[in-house]
Amino acid sequence: MISTEKDSLYPDLSELSTAEVLKAINTEDQTVAQSVNQVLPQIQVLVDAIVASFNAGGRLFYIGAGTSGRLGILDASECPPTYGVPHGMVVGIIAGGDSAIRKAVEFAEDDTQQAIKDLQAYQINQKDIVVGISASGKTPYVLGGLEACNALGIQTACICCNHASAIGAVAQYPIEVEVGPEVITGSTRMKSGTAQKLILNMLTTTAMVKIGKVQGSKMVNMQLSNNKLIDRGTRMVMEQTGLAYEQAQSLLTQHGSVKLAVEAYNTSN
Repeated sequence: MISTEKDSLYPDLSELSTAEVLKAINTEDQTVAQSVNQVLPQIQVLVDAIVASFNAGGRLFYIGAGTSGRLGILDASECPPTYGVPHGMVVGIIAGGDSAIRKAVEFAEDDTQQAIKDLQAYQINQKDIVVGISASGKTPYVLGGLEACNALGIQTACICCNHASAIGAVAQYPIEVEVGPEVITGSTRMKSGTAQKLILNMLTTTAMVKIGKVQGSKMVNMQLSNNKLIDRGTRMVMEQTGLAYEQAQSLLTQHGSVKLAVEAYNTSN
């Protein structure tokens, strides 16, 4: 039996107090980061491949079903506002289409042919890289998508939560992080989902750092989409130029990003 389907270590969970249930969940959650630590070398190899893809004008695609698909969409959707990259640079695709983001679409994950159709709607090509996300490591939608991409010469990777998985055998860059049984037996939105989220954070964050979208530790290319971010960006411009708040905000508003505002200031002074 694969580890994500094994019985919970807390068989009497329904008999525990609220405090005891919370303690059980928290205890298990603390093991997830340690499990991810074990696969850092594999994550590094994939990040380097993603960076090379970006530098060649390629894109990063995530494909998944259920929780895994939603996590890919979440990571992709946060890249443009955080790093100022185009919306099509990182794309999340979920089995069953956008309606599956909020409501499960029955049997969508069982279609082995649909993922490549969904990817081809984006004119996917050999510059791109496709990451299949599946807690079990055997989701047909993901497995079929990766196999089809391999046949087309498109780079493939996977994030799953079982060793010796089906998608791990197919992906060129496999990441298999085993987190063990869930507190609720088989509920992979818990530890497995947390592990996937941690790895997704690492992939795009590190890739964006390596392609120059971060300066020091600052989001100098972030979109100025609300007052909080405008204020943050203004203070970053102040820090780098010595301008007063009002001057820095005016410069930021004029140029649209911290990076461009500072570059304009340095050019004119």
